[in-house]
Amino acid sequence: MLSDTIAGWLVSLGIGLLIGLERERRKLDPSFGAAGGVRTHAVVALSGALAMQFTGLLMVAIGAAFIGALVVVAYWRDRSPDTGVTSEVTLFTTYLLGAYATVQPALAAAIGVIVALTLVLREALHRFVSRTLTQREVLDLMLLAAAVLVILPLLPDRTIDAAGVVNPRKVGQLTVLMLGINALGHVALRALGPHRGLPVAGFFGGFISSVATIGAMGAKARAAPGLLDVAAAAALCSSVATGAQVVLVVSVANPSLVKGWLLPAALMAVIPAVAAWWLWRRSAAAQIGKDVEPKDSRALQPFHALAFSVTVTAMTVLAAWLALRFGDSGAQVGIGVGGFVDAHSATASAAVLAARGALSEAQALQAILWALCANTLTKLVVAYAAAGNAYLQRLLWPHLVMLAAAALVLLA
Repeated sequence: MLSDTIAGWLVSLGIGLLIGLERERRKLDPSFGAAGGVRTHAVVALSGALAMQFTGLLMVAIGAAFIGALVVVAYWRDRSPDTGVTSEVTLFTTYLLGAYATVQPALAAAIGVIVALTLVLREALHRFVSRTLTQREVLDLMLLAAAVLVILPLLPDRTIDAAGVVNPRKVGQLTVLMLGINALGHVALRALGPHRGLPVAGFFGGFISSVATIGAMGAKARAAPGLLDVAAAAALCSSVATGAQVVLVVSVANPSLVKGWLLPAALMAVIPAVAAWWLWRRSAAAQIGKDVEPKDSRALQPFHALAFSVTVTAMTVLAAWLALRFGDSGAQVGIGVGGFVDAHSATASAAVLAARGALSEAQALQAILWALCANTLTKLVVAYAAAGNAYLQRLLWPHLVMLAAAALVLLA
């Protein structure tokens, strides 16, 4: 609706006002020193945008040097008990964001909001790091970052087997994903307690990978048997997210299929949600007055993550064998086999084929159901491998009931 120039100026002003508003509130605390408030940050952001209007970057560099000198002077004159440099660095960041807003308004606005949120959540972040997280958990999170930034990029991104399905980079990504979801569940457990934290982590983990989430929650249940019911509830919450995400994928790939899939998807979300609620209530009654969190629990469980990756890789090889056995000409068979690994990719394939006329809408809906059935089988295998028969039994009947209900609706 606006030209790029006007949008850039407005975003620049908005960033300055947003960050300056938070800094102005912080200045109300007499023990806190602040380099500028709402007016200063708004003017600094606009000065960055103004500097970008000159040819070349010389004026931007001069402005940055001037703001940097003001930051040094402000820090030198600051006599408040808080000797940190957050206020001074924030002022310089506001200038840079104001300048960048004229080039990439959307990205600059997103960064500005993140900066403002980080400042607003100062007390919560400090309390979380200093009181909630232990030294061992901080070390585990650093190891996770090393796995993502150092080890994962070194893995070859090519298949190494005759069937062409085992890719070391993909296996590494699955392992890191499993570690990340396990760490998310651990942090949620520490911050909110097991009764509330694990279901929350399970639901949001389901949008990333329900299979990985079920494996991570199984690892929690194996480490602390007292968490079995609530871990199973969290695993079922991930399947609720799967049903919701399938609707989103179908609505993007082929909106005409949404009407036919909406009721089956609703059943596939409601049934595991009800089962999760029942297990959650039962776990609440069983855990009153009990400390179910293991004393030696860790944010990362490398052995369980590797076991999960091996299990999923084996299922991938099996899926490739089935595709070779039954032939690639059957689109529904191919989509169903693809569901062993990723239900959402298989769902998108079915929707795209229906949009192109390669499949009818009825065939596409059936293919989506087959993909979800295959993906459910993968979930149950991972559940048994992660925590044994007791964990599997808690997940088995809700998944079977939801698949049966969806199938009956499609048949009707």
